[in-house]
Amino acid sequence: MGDPRHDFGRDAEQLADRWLTDAGWQVLARRWRVPEGELDLVCLDPTGCLVGVEVRARRSARAGEPVESLGPRHVARLRAALSRYARDCSPVHRGIRIDLVSVMPTAARDAWRLRHLPAVDMQ
Repeated sequence: MGDPRHDFGRDAEQLADRWLTDAGWQVLARRWRVPEGELDLVCLDPTGCLVGVEVRARRSARAGEPVESLGPRHVARLRAALSRYARDCSPVHRGIRIDLVSVMPTAARDAWRLRHLPAVDMQ
C-alpha cells in the first residue's frame, strides 16, 4: 500500500492532465525528473509555448491555498528543469514558462476545483 499523500498527489496530477488536455494542451511528459528538479507535467499549450506545470493539491483550505506553498527556490528549480527539458527533449516551441494548477475541493466537497495560474516564474 502506498503513501496516501503520494496517491492524492498522483490523482491531482491526473486531474490536471485531463483538464489541460481537454483545453487543447499537449502533455509531453509526466513526472519528468532530472538533477535540477522534477516537473509534474511538461506540456505544449495551445499557442506552442513549452510549459512546466506544477500541480499543487489540498484536501482543505486549512493549510492555505496551494500557490502559497510554492516558494522562489522551488520555482527556480522548476525553471532549471524545464530549461533542461527544452534543451534536451523538446519539440519546436515558442518560449517557456512555469505554470501552476491548484486542485482543491469545492465548497460542497463533492467535486474538485482546478485553477490555472500561468507564468508563476515571472512573478
